[in-house]
Amino acid sequence: MNTKYLMIASSIFLGLIGLVCTFAASEILIYFRLEESEIFELIIQILGALYLGFTLLNWTARANLIGGIYSKPVSLGNFLHFVTGGITLAKYFSKYPTNTILIVPTAIYLIFAIAFGLVSFGRHEFKKQA
Repeated sequence: MNTKYLMIASSIFLGLIGLVCTFAASEILIYFRLEESEIFELIIQILGALYLGFTLLNWTARANLIGGIYSKPVSLGNFLHFVTGGITLAKYFSKYPTNTILIVPTAIYLIFAIAFGLVSFGRHEFKKQA
């Protein structure tokens, strides 16, 4: 399995979320009808920084062999992030099904969780990436 495209796709996805959280924190609070306060805005911006950090990690690791004994921490970190995020989003969506804006991110999270699960725990060959 060539993991280069998986790492690029996850970098783009996480980077978009990171940029939105960093630069549009107050708009996120307004959209979800949450109390606009400086502390909530700060928390969302710090969340954006975490996403951008993961983006940089995945982007710089895109040319490495991911899985097996190579870059195992990168694949496990991504797997844990996408599994817990996907489950959390699915749980939220099941509680609030009218909030349809979260359908697409939930599906993307679950797809990445499966992909990184296969990379982390699947038994298949990994190819050197060009």
